Amino acid sequence: MAPAITSRLYSLLFRRNATFALTIVVGALFFERAFDQGADAIYENLNEGKKYGYVYND
Repeated sequence: MAPAITSRLYSLLFRRNATFALTIVVGALFFERAFDQGADAIYENLNEGKKYGYVYND
């Protein structure tokens, strides 16, 4: 099962240089977005009620 998956993945994404580079760029963009949203959610959760906007209602 595993060799079939890896060979299919290789033939789809990593065989040609252009698709390999595109896979890396797209993966980096998705990772960056997910990491940024996750870090923001953790920050908001840890600092709820402590930020300037919460203390001083504009």
